Amino acid sequence: MPNPRLTGLGGGLFCGALMFALGCLDQLLFGASLTVYGVLFLPVCVVTAVWIRRGDLLTAPIVVPIAFAVGLLPVAESGQGISGRLMGLFTALATQAGWLYGGTLVAGSIATVRKIRLMNRRSTRNRPPV
Repeated sequence: MPNPRLTGLGGGLFCGALMFALGCLDQLLFGASLTVYGVLFLPVCVVTAVWIRRGDLLTAPIVVPIAFAVGLLPVAESGQGISGRLMGLFTALATQAGWLYGGTLVAGSIATVRKIRLMNRRSTRNRPPV
């Protein structure tokens, strides 16, 4: 499995582009199923949180909700004009909040565990020899 290290901005672009592509794929294959979109969101959160580099771990739980909203653009129902599209986007965000919170919790948990392990390694390395 590849082990890239993404910066905070790179992680946001990766996650946002991948969710937009998955939203388009969901639109084509499943007719804009929000449940399929939510299920696809969870592994993207895991991969993003694992691939963010150590110095940018705090950005993982920040970029995944933004990417969720970006990916909803092709999936959300759209009415006439910009106001109809915005209404569909806000409705989809409201009705799919469980997936959004779950993915953010997954990314935040992974980032927190990675940060704790990093801090433990640093304290062990900096401990004076006995």
